[in-house]
Order: sequence, then structure tokens, then C-alpha cells
Amino acid sequence: MTQTFSFSLHGTDGRARTGTVHTPRGDIRTPAFMPVGTAATVKAMMPENVRATGADILLGNTYHLMLRPTAERVARLGGLHKFMNWDRPILTDSGGFQVMSLGALRKLTEEGVTFKSHIDGSKHHLTPERSMEIQRLLGSDIVMCFDECPALPADRARIRESMELSMRWAKRSRDAFGDRPGHALFGIQQGGLEEDLRAESAEALRGIEFDGYAVGGLAVGEGQEAMFSCLDFAPEQLPKDKPRYLMGVGKPDDLVGAVKRGIDMFDCVLPSRSGRTGQAFTRRGVVNIKNARHMDDPRPLDAECTCPACSNYSRAYLHHVFRSQEILSSMLLTWHNLHYYQELMAAMRAAIASGTFADFEEGFHAARAQGDIEPV
Repeated sequence: MTQTFSFSLHGTDGRARTGTVHTPRGDIRTPAFMPVGTAATVKAMMPENVRATGADILLGNTYHLMLRPTAERVARLGGLHKFMNWDRPILTDSGGFQVMSLGALRKLTEEGVTFKSHIDGSKHHLTPERSMEIQRLLGSDIVMCFDECPALPADRARIRESMELSMRWAKRSRDAFGDRPGHALFGIQQGGLEEDLRAESAEALRGIEFDGYAVGGLAVGEGQEAMFSCLDFAPEQLPKDKPRYLMGVGKPDDLVGAVKRGIDMFDCVLPSRSGRTGQAFTRRGVVNIKNARHMDDPRPLDAECTCPACSNYSRAYLHHVFRSQEILSSMLLTWHNLHYYQELMAAMRAAIASGTFADFEEGFHAARAQGDIEPV
């Protein structure tokens, strides 16, 4: 097992890339999708079942874990991996995005952010240094530097000011992170949808030097077309020999479009959250299992899928347990969605390796355009 953090690129097809992120806790095959374990759990899933879907790495939320059960408690109990029974890599976000989304509950200064907990109203202060300390206590393998993320649309002056603050915070994050062999620190590119501001941000991050680089500040209300326009230039501004991570994205077609533009890593709550609300992702698009058309349907959700929901249960049963508000509904649909996402990533890795990504992309969109199977 490797004792250091590194990234090897195995193949490219156009701008799409496939490779491996090597960590002491195991390899991460890229393009990679990271299920979100907000509070040290992927909702409705046991860790071994998340692994069974094909996930190589999970994401944990610094903001939520620092408030409950606290990073200090997790550290006393042996670190996040042991605490949640996941022995493979974990990436933790910095807490910046969640804090920024608190709006009126927070106060932003050069030093950091003071905010009130959404749980009990208690007051907290989060700085680049404190974020690094929390993530060290959690013991995550990939640490994100602390940044500020403005909601879009925002005016250019606000985006520049925010980006420059994030770059100063990136330097402080790097200094506070120090030398931690086997652990990685990723910088986060900001700059909204502005190509020149993104370039300035990328240059600042390159100067500080990180183990990987994230494209931050997207999927915050700008829409897919604007996001793709930004991804037409943003990933190329970052080092080619390091992993590139698009934060908080996204829908299946977002993932395909972003991989096509050079992104290696993703995270999103969508597959698990949608599973809990009765939405299932399939090759032919999204199925709403709550709809009455499934009530008498003996067929599986997706005949080609090998997950437990599709292998063992009918649409009629999945409709029934959702309508009955049974916990099993969330478990089965979340498992299915995570399985679908991991199959999608595996298919993209194979297509890039064989130089057939354009054919894969065409087939992906054609299958979705068909829509769901006809009702019985």
C-alpha cells in the first residue's frame, strides 16, 4: 500500500481524463464520484453497502461535524474513519460553503467567519487555521482549504473581492496545514464565471502549490449552460498533473459534460437526497416512483441494473414502500441511485481508456431521450 499521496494519469480522450489518485488508505479511480456523508453517514446506507456500489471515497462535512458531535470528540474516539466504520479515503470540505449559506446568521471579516449554529444558536468562529485544525482532528485524507463562495449571480467587483479573499485564505490554509505525509490539501479556484478572474485565481493557487485543485463557486444557481461555459476554460487553467475536483455537482448529465471538459472528481447529495424523495436515476432518465403508474407494475426499476432494488423488487413494491413511508424505501432507492452513479463513472473511465468517449456520450444522451419504459 502506498504511503504517500499522488496522482497518475492513465489516459485522455479529448479533454476527458482517466487516472488514479493514490492514498495510504486506498486508490481512487477517476473520474470519481464521492457520495456525501454529511454527518459521518451516507443517509439510509451502511458504509459496506456504499462500498458495494463501487465508491472509492466518501465526503464528510466539516461544518456539521464540528457542531455535532464535534471534531474533538471524533478525534478522542479514534478519528472519522473508525468512528463511521469506513476504512477507505475520506475528503472533508472546509466548512466555508455551509457557513456562507447561513446568510444573516454569519459575519465575514478578513480573519474568518463568525456564525451561529443552526442547531442550537451557539456562536462559533471559523478561520482557515481552525478549519485545518478541525479537518486534522477528523483525520480526513483529502483536506479542502477554507474559502469564501459568493452565490451567483453577483457583480464582478463582489466576485473579485471574494476571490482575492479566498486566495489569501488559501495561503493561510496551506501554512496551517503544514507537513502531513499521506494527507493531501486541495486548493479551490474561485472567480465566478469570469475567465480572467479564474485565471488569476489559478495562478495564485499554483504559486502556493497544492496536491489537487477544485473548481469552486459553481452549481450555486448559474444553470448548466453557464457552468459548462465556465468549464470550457477553468479546468485547463489548473495543473494537468494534479486531480481536478468540481465541488457540489451534480445531475448525471452534469457529470458527463464536466468529465468531457477535464474534471476528475465530483460530490453531490443528489443521488441520496433524491432516493429519499422517491426519485430514481436510470439509463432512461429520472423515474418518480411515487407516481400512480407504478402501482401495478411487476417490472424492475431498470432491467439492466444489478443493485438490490432492481434485482429483488418490483416497481409496484418500491411504489408501495414509498407511499407507506417505510424506511426501506429510502434505503433501496438510495442504494440504486448510488449504484447508478458509480456505474456511470465506471462507464466513463472505460470509454476514455478505449478512446470512445464521444460514442459513450452520444449513447448516454440517446438512452435518456427515450424516456421511461411504457406503463403496463
